[in-house]
Parts: sequence; C-alpha cells; structure tokens
Amino acid sequence: MKEHLLDIGDLTAAEITEILDTAAGFADVALRPIKKVPVLRGRTVCNLFYEDSTRTRISFELAAKRLSADVLNFSAKGSSVTKGESLKDTALTLQAMGVDAIVIRHSMSGAPKLLTGWVDARVLNAGDGWHQHPTQGLLDLFTAREHLGHLDGLRVAVVGDIAHSRVARSVVQGFATMGAQVTVVAPPTLLPPGIERWGCAVDLDIDAVLTKTDVLYLLRVQRERMHQQFFPSTREYARLWGVDRDRLNRLPEGAIVMHPGPMNRGVEVTADVADAPNSVITEQVTNGIAVRMSCLYLLLGGEA
Repeated sequence: MKEHLLDIGDLTAAEITEILDTAAGFADVALRPIKKVPVLRGRTVCNLFYEDSTRTRISFELAAKRLSADVLNFSAKGSSVTKGESLKDTALTLQAMGVDAIVIRHSMSGAPKLLTGWVDARVLNAGDGWHQHPTQGLLDLFTAREHLGHLDGLRVAVVGDIAHSRVARSVVQGFATMGAQVTVVAPPTLLPPGIERWGCAVDLDIDAVLTKTDVLYLLRVQRERMHQQFFPSTREYARLWGVDRDRLNRLPEGAIVMHPGPMNRGVEVTADVADAPNSVITEQVTNGIAVRMSCLYLLLGGEA
C-alpha cells in the first residue's frame, strides 16, 4: 500500500484487492464479545474534520479504537480555526503532538494532498470538496463483492448528482479499476465537464439502464453545494430520476441497491426502496468500519 490514501485512482487493482481482503479478515472482529485487536496499540490517529459528518467520522473513530489505537477527534467548530488558525498551523500542532495518522475531511479539494507536505503522519482522505472520498468507494466495492461474489464484469449504474459528488468520482474510478462496466445517469445539468474522461458510459434516461444493472448506486442531491437551480423541482427530479417500487422491480434478479447516505427519502429514493430486501445501505455502513480498519492497518505498517 502507498504512503497515503488520497485518491482511489492512485490504487491499482491489486492494491484494492489487498485492502478488501484485509477488510474481510477484520469484519469478524465485530462478531466478537470484545470487539478489539491489539495491532495498532500505542499508535495515535487524529480525525481532523472541517465539515460536518456522522457516518464517516464515527466509522473512522470505531475503526481506530477496534485496532486499539488512541484517537483524537478534532472539529473545526469550537477550535482555534474559529480564531483564524490556518490548516498548516493546525497540521504542525498535530505533528508536534506526535500523531501517527491524520484522517481529514475538508471543503477544499486538494487539502489532504497539501497536508502530506506538512506532516510525517500518514494521511487518509475522508472527503475533500468535490474531489474524492476514497474509503467510501472502497467500502462500496467491498459490499458489492460480498453480495455478488466478484467485481469484474459487473454492470454498475451511478444515478444522481454526479457534478457535486466526490463519492461519484471515487465509486466510478474504483469499479472501473476492478473491471466493472460503469454508466452514470443524471440530468444534463448535473453532469460535470469532462465526464467523458472518467472511463464510463453516460445516459440521461434511468429507465434505459435498469434492466441491465447489477448494482444500482443512488446519489443524494447535494443542495448545500449548489449555487443555482439545476432542475425544476424535487418532485420533478423524483419523477424522472428517482427510484420507486416500479423502477426497483425492473432490476434483474440478484441486483442490489446502494446509497452512500444520508438519503433524501422521497427524492432520489422512496422509503420502500430504501428498506427493500435487496437494499444494502445499512450494510455499507457496517462494512465501512472493517474497510477503514484495513486502510489504517495497512498504512501504519501492517501486512495483509
């Protein structure tokens, strides 16, 4: 594994497989009466979050604690950042405290890369701007492999707000690297410039892809990142690109539905679809802990 985890596009298929295989071993830890292994005892992991988060922050915290590492949780709110402290000065403070790994979420694309130039600690990108969210992509690969048995040749449809989604970039790159056939589906206004360079197909009609999809991956409409109106209304979006029971029934037998959360029920997905038997959304959350345990373990010197 490389020195840092910044971009899923930096990983080869062999490196991704190593992470997923290691995660499969760590998944059993959650089934034990005492959910801990001592492999990172004496190491310190800092969760450096400049954006709000529930799943990712708690998942990384649990992952580090289950590996027996010491954990520091840093939130920009209530810290010296509110007094004007820069990212560099915060990083140097953490460096002086001797942390071994820094998990960073930041609204600025490229912030994790900058951080690697200021600290000796291993850096894990927990989401930067519109750029990447590599551990989300890895846990999605792990979940799909657990359910379908393989990744090579899978037909994956990523539907929704592609333009504003760092998850979309990581998911598309991750599945494509592992040999899947990926199609992104969205309104034209929610497709980013240069989408043709992503190595995936593009379709504007969700109904045209449903019958040939093994993994239906739904994305949240990210209104907090939008500065103008990209579609007429949420009702119109739900009618044209949302997934309801009728669209769910058009999927092939054995297909699964995924979502990185948080969901806008009634917009990109109806409540009955979110809770359907072939929805693996809560399993993604569970698998995220094992995958993040794997990433921390491998980055801090462990072997698969």
